[in-house]
Amino acid sequence: MLFGLPGIAAYKAINTLDSMIGHRTPRHEAFGWASARLDDGVNLLPARLTGLLFALVSGRPVAALRCMWRDAGRHRSPNAGWPEAAMAGALGIRLSGPRIYDDRVSDEPWLNGEAPDPAPADLRRALGLYRRAMGALLLGLTAAAAVWQG
Repeated sequence: MLFGLPGIAAYKAINTLDSMIGHRTPRHEAFGWASARLDDGVNLLPARLTGLLFALVSGRPVAALRCMWRDAGRHRSPNAGWPEAAMAGALGIRLSGPRIYDDRVSDEPWLNGEAPDPAPADLRRALGLYRRAMGALLLGLTAAAAVWQG
């Protein structure tokens, strides 16, 4: 939004590079690390703002913020942990945790680990929280545009 269409194109290119070559494999190690670090950099602020927005519209902002501050840094991604931890705290469930990659278990830490596992009904609650966050973002951006236009 700040940099218009060129900013959108650059952001998408950075994101795609990370998806395509930002892997820690022998094939991509020589320059894949640069695209991964660049993607981390451009998502640093948006990830934290998204976590904050999730917390603010959640109805449980203290729990969401507490979980976000406590657990976001435990996530393997420097950015994904912020909104994911905020969502876990807001919903009172645990997220992330161990997972399987290429037939091997990756022992990742839980976010909000003391909470129960998500149940099918939590998906509807998470989508509702997401919709509220996107509505609040739309209202905020509309207000900012109105102020900007004078």
